[in-house]
Amino acid sequence: MAHYEVTVLSPWTAEKAFSYMMDLEHFADWDPGVTKAKRVSGEAPGLGAAYEVTVKSVGGEQTLRYETIAIDSPNRIEVRAETNKLISLDIVTVRPDANGGSRVTYSADLSLKGLLRIGTPVLALMFRGIGDRAAEGLVRVLEGTKA
Repeated sequence: MAHYEVTVLSPWTAEKAFSYMMDLEHFADWDPGVTKAKRVSGEAPGLGAAYEVTVKSVGGEQTLRYETIAIDSPNRIEVRAETNKLISLDIVTVRPDANGGSRVTYSADLSLKGLLRIGTPVLALMFRGIGDRAAEGLVRVLEGTKA
C-alpha cells in the first residue's frame, strides 16, 4: 500500500474547512493530478454522494468513482474508490485550533490489486511526488501552512 499524509494549518474555521473538503468537486482546485471532478450522485456533498474524479495516470487519464462512505461532521470525511486494479481510500480530518482556525489532515492510501501488488514499491515512490504537489495546492487553497 502507498500512503501519503499532510496536515495544513489554516486560518479557516473548522466548519468552513470541513465544508470545503467534503465536496470532492474541489479536488481539481488543489490537486494538480486531478483534471476534473464532478458529483454524479447525491443531492449535495455528504454521505452517499458519489463523484467521478478524473486523474492523470500513466498513458493518459483514468476516471475513478469516489463515494463518500463515512462522515462525522465537522470532524472527519472518508471517501473510497475501487477499480479492477486499485483501491483508493482518502480520509480528511478537521480540528479547530486555539486561534480560531483549523488543522486539516489529508490522508490517502492507494492499494494495488492482484498481481499488480508487485509494483507497490514503485507506486509508493510515485505517490510521494503526487502527494507533495497536492499538498502544495491544499496549502494554497486553505490559505495556510504545512504543519
